[in-house]
Amino acid sequence: SIMGVTLGVTVLILVISVMTGFDRELRQKIIDFDAHILVKSEDVMRDWRTLQKKIDSTPHVVATAPFVQGPVIVEFQNQRLAPIIRGIDPAQEEKVIPIRKFIKEGELDLDGESAVLGSDLARILRINVGDKLTIYSPGNLGQILDEIKNLENAKGADEKKALDKLREVVLPKDLTVTGIFETGRYQYDSEFILVPIYIGQELYNLGDALHGITVRTDDPYGADRVKESFEQFLEPPVFAQTWTEMNHQFFEAVRLERNVMFFLLFFIVVVAAFGIMSTLITVTVQKRREIGIVKALGANISQIIWVFLGQGTVVGLFGTLTGLGLGMTLIRYRNEFSHWLASTLHIEIF
Repeated sequence: SIMGVTLGVTVLILVISVMTGFDRELRQKIIDFDAHILVKSEDVMRDWRTLQKKIDSTPHVVATAPFVQGPVIVEFQNQRLAPIIRGIDPAQEEKVIPIRKFIKEGELDLDGESAVLGSDLARILRINVGDKLTIYSPGNLGQILDEIKNLENAKGADEKKALDKLREVVLPKDLTVTGIFETGRYQYDSEFILVPIYIGQELYNLGDALHGITVRTDDPYGADRVKESFEQFLEPPVFAQTWTEMNHQFFEAVRLERNVMFFLLFFIVVVAAFGIMSTLITVTVQKRREIGIVKALGANISQIIWVFLGQGTVVGLFGTLTGLGLGMTLIRYRNEFSHWLASTLHIEIF
């Protein structure tokens, strides 16, 4: 019975600690490389400078930065992928998201026609700092389709003219890789390419317009209150999203997994309780003669009940304290324990 309670409490402590640590680590990684609030539009932002000034003057806002973001086609050594470019102003963006601390190779140099890639994307493309990649934007897809249609209908000199115009429309951007970043989140490391903001505007034919503004607050967990302040002056199609709303699916998955684990742990505790109960029943049956002798000496039923309750309490307390100590020890030396399991039993649990 003591062993059952000990193991139950140990597993309970281990699982709760791991799940809590995972949730905290996930939130920290999201906060580190995500804006606390994202202000964007269903269309494009043209009068974004006025809006940025309003956001900057809102209480609890620390910094803001404009951005352009969207899918592109990337080509390098006959490999083609469809990642996401994010056009930024490094000076402003660094105040919102500390990108420089995630640079793994090279540097955050977005002067001129340059790009900074996620580490997994660079690995997939087998690209290094100093290499050049080619980017095709779907921002002018409508123009491309129109020119293809004109090319199909053209003949002779008109065909050559239409072909030249098509080449102008699909003219790619050749960018030099100046850095590679690694955030620890596969979503970012495998999909994102950082480019100068004017490159993003050119690729999407935005002119001076943008896709949105990133916002950093003095307290990421108070972003909802700041968002409510924004809603007083934001007008459709412009809207704001907090970092928790943008990553709702991640947090929902973690919450669901944690609830399932707690449900399973509840049954472990129930099994330990049944172990104590079965032990007390067995002892009671085995001690019938002794119980009879004690009753003959004048003990009443309640006194006898308290004897067995005390025994159950001692078993429960001792098992709980032992499990607590074992659980805390395993957490304290979790890395050594994990390495031992991996080397001896080829099992990875952390």
